Parts: sequence; C-alpha cells; structure tokens
Amino acid sequence: MSVMQSGATAEVGTIGNEGMTGLALFFGDLTEPSESIVHVPGFGRLMTAAVFQPEMAGKGTLYTLIRYYAHALLVQLMQSAACNALHSVEERTCKWLLMTHDRIEGDEFKLTHEFLGLMLGVRRSSVTLVAHQLQRAGMISYRLGVVTVLDRKGLEETSCECYAVVRAYFDRFLARLAT
Repeated sequence: MSVMQSGATAEVGTIGNEGMTGLALFFGDLTEPSESIVHVPGFGRLMTAAVFQPEMAGKGTLYTLIRYYAHALLVQLMQSAACNALHSVEERTCKWLLMTHDRIEGDEFKLTHEFLGLMLGVRRSSVTLVAHQLQRAGMISYRLGVVTVLDRKGLEETSCECYAVVRAYFDRFLARLAT
C-alpha cells in the first residue's frame, strides 16, 4: 500500500505466493517507499539482507527468478495505474477479488468492506454497494467479513481487461518457474 501524508491509503500492488516484498533491496536500495499488509493467512519465508545481497551478486537462479518476477510486478503496477484512472469501482472490485482468489487455496477468504475500500482507494459505502450487486448476481457470497467466490467466470466477465492482462503476464512468469 502507498500511504499519503494525510493517512489516506491505496493498494499499489498485490503479492501472493508467487512473489516477494523487499524488491528495493534487489534494485540496490535499503528502504521501501510502501507498506506491506498481509490480509490472507499463509506462510512466508524471511531472508536477511546479509544473505540476500550476496545471492543477488552471484546472479544465479534466484537472481534470474526475481528479475522475472520484478518485471511481472512492474506490469501489474503499470496496469493498475491505468485501471484506477479508467475503470469503475465494480470492475476494479472484481479484478481485486480475482487476484486474491488466484493466491489462495479454496474459494473463501476474509475480507471487510472497509479493508477493500482501503485497497481500492474508495469509500466503504461504494464497496458495500458493489458487494451487494455481485452477491445478487450470484458471483459471490458475503457474510460477516467472509467472501466466497461462487461464479469465477462471472467475475472475470465483469472485471475490466486489466485482470486478464496481468494474469497472462504472471502466467508467463510462473511458466518460467516450471522450466
């Protein structure tokens, strides 16, 4: 998330089990200008800068994978900038739900309207309206801060093209991991 001086926040990227935070270190900087929030339970690994930097200097397999990932994340960030300027809250909500669904096991995850509003940079009431529309359409079920994806195809059709663009790029990145 990017945090403004006023305290206002907006999501600038989504990172899941395919990626990492701390890319500033990969590019030679010691500080990140953004804040990372974990909103879906899972597992991660921590690597100290003292271990990471020599590994990157060797330009081995991990270096190559992070380089591919950094480019995929850059594509996501560029697409998100355009998306935030050009697409409706409904389209962006569907994109966000799909990107989260891609990174979890199963169809259910915890999510409050307030948190999604922070991620999208919109008021909570806007998220509530969209969530009700998606639930009436049978695409999601929403109860007490838990979303269940019921109709993924419907979400994909309602989402803007940004989801497909970013998904295709990450699929290419992930295919490189398999080789």
